[in-house]
Amino acid sequence: MPLTYGSVLKDWRAARRMSQLDLATAADVSQRHVSFLETGRARPSREMVIHLAIALNTPLRDRNAMLAAAGFSPEYPETLLTEPALDQVRGILETVLRSHEPFPAIVVDRGWDVVLANDAAVRFTTSMIDPASPVPAAGMNAIRLILHPDGVRRFIVNWEQVATAALRRLNHEIEARPTDEVLHKLRDEVQAYPDVASIRGRPAEPRAEDLLIPFHYRIGDIELKLFSTIATIGEAHDITLEELRLETFFAADRTTEELLRSGLV
Repeated sequence: MPLTYGSVLKDWRAARRMSQLDLATAADVSQRHVSFLETGRARPSREMVIHLAIALNTPLRDRNAMLAAAGFSPEYPETLLTEPALDQVRGILETVLRSHEPFPAIVVDRGWDVVLANDAAVRFTTSMIDPASPVPAAGMNAIRLILHPDGVRRFIVNWEQVATAALRRLNHEIEARPTDEVLHKLRDEVQAYPDVASIRGRPAEPRAEDLLIPFHYRIGDIELKLFSTIATIGEAHDITLEELRLETFFAADRTTEELLRSGLV
């Protein structure tokens, strides 16, 4: 049975922990109108669907779903990163990745799959991954690399700290995108990995020392410490672009910087 617009609106309002009055105030409409929309006593215009979706801070993918539930065509395109329409954006991202050498940098999609990577990231990752393992066979995925037993976790000295932060970020993204089946499926998968279940139950709020979490690697006799920053494309009007994340890694100490600049890792 197809979802009605009223039920979709109510679910998103509940996901955002907003009362009808909260939403009405944020959208500058009457609470009565919000109530009528949720019960089906009133039908929204296309503009009202988008207006309320913006007030709910709904991702573009879900705004299209809300439009469909209300009987309207999609508003936001979903363009493959390989399509000519995104040549300029892809070129800019590739320039950013190249300019970050010799430090690793990647671009991931909404499901944490790596869609672009600079040479440093490829070199660094492949130095720790057996090509025959199930991790690369399933496609390079940033969270799978960290949490899978055959991923890079074997080389992460502070794995529990890194894994806790990765799961916290995944849960945060699911809270922001509660209808995203890709994220839910990924979380179900990684929670079944060994030792991840015990980490899952830890407090979600980061501590002060967790705000800049180092990745402490030990590869044979080599030790490296890095930290990462994550950036998004602001004011994106394409679903693909809104869901991309640029993750850049930096050396956390002089020894790591010298090793990465030397090309030994």
